[in-house]
Amino acid sequence: MTPPPTMRIGHVHLKVADLDRAIAFYGGVLGFEVTQRYGSGAAFLSAGGYHHHIGLNTWESAGATPPPPGHTGLYHTAILYPDRASLGRAVGRVLDAGLTLTGAADHGVSEAVYLDDPDGNGVELYRDRPEAAWPRGADGRLAMVNRPLDVAGLVAEGRAATA
Repeated sequence: MTPPPTMRIGHVHLKVADLDRAIAFYGGVLGFEVTQRYGSGAAFLSAGGYHHHIGLNTWESAGATPPPPGHTGLYHTAILYPDRASLGRAVGRVLDAGLTLTGAADHGVSEAVYLDDPDGNGVELYRDRPEAAWPRGADGRLAMVNRPLDVAGLVAEGRAATA
């Protein structure tokens, strides 16, 4: 059975060690809004008034450490921005907060930057290029790449769009 082409992944729910610290990252740095909080154990955040894109909880993980390298688990959560300028603004906020990027790439189909949240969960911030601009091989199949991304140029474009 093939899923319908309009199907989407709806939200991510993460176990975190410190709820307030996680809210400060996803809300304060990335700009998501807290839509619901369940005491000191869980919170739900969204963009644009949706019920939630991100769930955070400490039900089984309060004070815990991240899993060690070499273990299974979530590689990263990818957050899709609607355009290059909004991605540039988001990356600028991340850098202004003193956070370190773990990577950045132009994949041909998209531009992406990578970082870790305070609990060591990988986060990808990206924007898609229009499908007509996606690189394709002679057979018509996608030919994604992994080229360097001009992060400074991306951030500058985001800042110029708000000036």
